[in-house]
Amino acid sequence: MSADPALPTVADEAEVPAYAQGLNAPQRDAVLTTEGPVLMLAGAGTGKTAALTARLAHLVATRRAWPSEILCVTFTNKAAREMRERVGRHIGPAVEGMPWLGTFHSIGAKMLRRHAELVGLQSNYTIIDTDDQIRLLKALITDNGLDEKRWPARQLAGLIDRWKNRGLNPADLDAVENEAYANGRGQQMYGLYQARLKSLNACDFGDLLLHILNVFRSHREVLEQYQQRFKYILVDEYQDTNQVQYLWLRLLAQERKNICVVGDDDQSIYSWRGAEVANILKFEKDFPGAAVIKLEQNYRSTPHILAAASGLINANSARLGKTLWTEIPAGEKVRVIGVWDGPEEARRVGEEIERLEREGAGLDQVAILVRAQYQTREFEDRFIQIGMNYRIIGGFRFYERAEIRDALAYLRVIASPADDLAFERIYNQPKRGLGAKTLESMHRHARATGLPLAAASLQLADTDELPARARGTIAQLMGQFLRWRDLAETTAPAELIRIVLAESGYDAMLQAEKSAESAGRAENLSELARAMEEYDTLGDFLEHVALVMDNDRADDGEKVTIMTIHAAKGLEFDHVFLPGWEEGVFPSQRALDEGGLASLEEERRLAYVAITRARRRCTILHAANRRIYGQWTSSIPSRFVGELPADQITEETTMTGGASLWRAQMSEHDDPFAHLARAQPARTLTRGPGWQRALTTGYDPTPARVKENTRSAASFAAKPRADIAIGQRVFHDKFGYGEVVDQEGNKLEIEFEQAGRKRVIDSFVSLA
Repeated sequence: MSADPALPTVADEAEVPAYAQGLNAPQRDAVLTTEGPVLMLAGAGTGKTAALTARLAHLVATRRAWPSEILCVTFTNKAAREMRERVGRHIGPAVEGMPWLGTFHSIGAKMLRRHAELVGLQSNYTIIDTDDQIRLLKALITDNGLDEKRWPARQLAGLIDRWKNRGLNPADLDAVENEAYANGRGQQMYGLYQARLKSLNACDFGDLLLHILNVFRSHREVLEQYQQRFKYILVDEYQDTNQVQYLWLRLLAQERKNICVVGDDDQSIYSWRGAEVANILKFEKDFPGAAVIKLEQNYRSTPHILAAASGLINANSARLGKTLWTEIPAGEKVRVIGVWDGPEEARRVGEEIERLEREGAGLDQVAILVRAQYQTREFEDRFIQIGMNYRIIGGFRFYERAEIRDALAYLRVIASPADDLAFERIYNQPKRGLGAKTLESMHRHARATGLPLAAASLQLADTDELPARARGTIAQLMGQFLRWRDLAETTAPAELIRIVLAESGYDAMLQAEKSAESAGRAENLSELARAMEEYDTLGDFLEHVALVMDNDRADDGEKVTIMTIHAAKGLEFDHVFLPGWEEGVFPSQRALDEGGLASLEEERRLAYVAITRARRRCTILHAANRRIYGQWTSSIPSRFVGELPADQITEETTMTGGASLWRAQMSEHDDPFAHLARAQPARTLTRGPGWQRALTTGYDPTPARVKENTRSAASFAAKPRADIAIGQRVFHDKFGYGEVVDQEGNKLEIEFEQAGRKRVIDSFVSLA
């Protein structure tokens, strides 16, 4: 395949168009090879965006195509904006005539607007978000006699998204896929969902490509229209395409075959959201005679960093292969540091960053990249202690994550029953059937009596103001808080939160969702429990959290970046720290259990991505011990550490010198195994004068005393209305007119004319 001769080959850059200046020889080949299929195999930091932008500008500048005749697909809106801005600098206003430059979903939506009627929609269809999708699925699940708790809507939504990513319609599901939901009802529920969307003139994000793929397959004239329109197709990050995107692109490119895809098989790390590395690996088979242009000159990292990353990724068998090189000076070798445990890992990283600061490095050029979100907690706590500024990218700070806030809300109510904000967050989380009307009644009574929400709900549970089911649910929840508050007196905080999460149903809720997201949330909660092991009392821990949450959140000043490796793809930093390189952490045991060899190779690609984020220094850490699920577990270094070329790394350890040094280190932060032989001291449960006023702590949990204790604890500070007396006629919004027959504090027994005898709160009635 011959290259386009439009660019001068002379050394004088002045004769080269602006968009091609500064490009190396392979990059220029990628720009000039305009006809036929092209695979631009671009390694990390090799300037693929510059080459892709120059190619796009070249096609327009040399009038090979009008801007409207080029399809350029990216994965994110940010990438699309950057591409448009860069091309605009080279070709000027002509960039405004490029309507087909955008993300897969935005281009799919544009096409679907034009052909909506072919899939049973109108052109003004709406695109529903995740919340709407879950609500719709919940309604369908209920209407079809399924238990949403056993077969969660989120699980079904995840399956449908996976099926759509693979280009599967309901009729395409095989027996295995059908069995994935509700014992063989996956196909039925998927079909009902699609029918319901059409009746609403709506689609979800997965439909934006699946619908148009169906149109291409069943309406040849529409496909041919687009095949003729697009003279050139350019695709960024091709290694991240899923099956439906791959099929969509292959159909569009079959006629002219002028498709250029840019990607790196060694950086395919998103299989969990449908990406298939096989798409880039089989490009030459899909398009015989394709030109393969390798971009191998790296402009980011030192030779030692590149050699270490290349040596590691060579262990993968499913790859096209390339050799990165650079003209940057050699720099330092990759450091591999072994430490005793997680806390020491955080201390060591903190010390290293402080040293870099003293040497003049800016914190904005320092990053800590972790395999899983729960790993950030150790570093956040340490940085708070030493006063180091940090930011969490691609997620929330550990204590700001929704599941952590839920768990903390339970603990806050246990510690302080008058904490209305905490109680309101979790009174119906997980779902207990306590809806908005119940909350409205609780707030109304709380305002009328001056009681906290928990106390108000407890009083309402002893009346007929609420439906019987809600009363029972509230009574059960308050009984649980009593038990947990008693346990808090004699149980270690870490064990307490494990009990609360289990008995409240929160753990079961996450398990029922059966998604990667819920598994990550469960890992975060396990890390929360592990963090609490360092505190003797619940109060001490909650005070620590308050201090962490009060950390300066101003955007001014430089900060260390903490993020997952997945979120770091495409970014670069002078100094990168990679903690937790142990078997079971990285590679992730869950990934290996679920995906076997394919997942191992993806984990290795993730390690390659992590190392190649570093420009000047890369430091890998592994710990000999990790506290997992409350127990210390011995760890071995990740297999990835062993796969690093020995001549490209320097190894350090704080564990040299034998057992005596290990014991000396343990004395600094306690023997991690001592808790196994240490019995919890018995504590005497004391109740001071404020015990009854502390709401649920006034309960005796024995079944025989439940009703008596409910009334006793709930009736404190319950002052009766002076204007109501026995025999008085009153009106109640729910039960109508009646006569007061008995009075106990602010509780009234009323014989209603239509509803019979009911027990209500006096603030809910008015004089007749």
